[in-house]
Amino acid sequence: MRTNKQLRKEFPSVLDSAYEQYLRDLSRYKEVKDIMSKDVVTITPEATMAEAAQAMGDKHIGSLIVTKYRTPVGIVTERDLLSKILALEKDPKDEKVEATMSYPLTTISPTAKIKEAAQIMTQKKSRLTVFDAGKLTGIITASDLIRSLPEIPETEARVDDFMTKEIVTADEKTPIAQIAKIMGKERIGSVLVTSKEKSIGIFTERDLLSSFLVKGKSLTAEVGKEASSPLITIPIGTSVHKAAATMALRHIRRLPIASKDTLEGIITARDLVEAYAK
Repeated sequence: MRTNKQLRKEFPSVLDSAYEQYLRDLSRYKEVKDIMSKDVVTITPEATMAEAAQAMGDKHIGSLIVTKYRTPVGIVTERDLLSKILALEKDPKDEKVEATMSYPLTTISPTAKIKEAAQIMTQKKSRLTVFDAGKLTGIITASDLIRSLPEIPETEARVDDFMTKEIVTADEKTPIAQIAKIMGKERIGSVLVTSKEKSIGIFTERDLLSSFLVKGKSLTAEVGKEASSPLITIPIGTSVHKAAATMALRHIRRLPIASKDTLEGIITARDLVEAYAK
């Protein structure tokens, strides 16, 4: 068990009490039913992607389950909106969910172990839908999983081995419309924002959804004014478990990795799940 002094040194920006509560909560997370999101938001295939964007933005979620005649048939995500609509310069109001959604659904039992969920998510590269006796009861995302990663040998692996070293950046003067195209074409969920070649913040697909598409704001705005700042980073050499704890406590899904004043890479919630699954 780490001492409070050690925790303060490792997590200088997070309250000790919050981290200690996080560790206590981990003991409760045994099965999928313990960590799944039970409030599943649905949409019909006939709805437009503009309506899908509105629903995701209003609920602050990254996906919707598509149902036809009350039967789950697929899933549509904020990444679909980026890569299949915005990156191709299509109008979300003209595109139907049915033409954009992914199917079939990747399913899992509510009594499955969390490790199994991580392995399936890694293999299928998708969110998991939880079915109990044929009924949809929940959904599991990478963010749900990182809140439950225990302190075990697998999670003591270093982020260095799982981070993406190629960081995509954009100058603070870049229009949001161009940022959306970059994220969509590169199939990435964030761009680091720079000013005079120095990283000052991060702009994510969730920011695009909740701050622009839902509110109908013009995409001509400069990204520097909309990026999350200051930039939260973790040092190179950090364990997967500590990175997961930082994400969970900060309510974020991406962490740039720094070595002194240099950014070495970026790691996402999905990367941490893959590390745990191995």
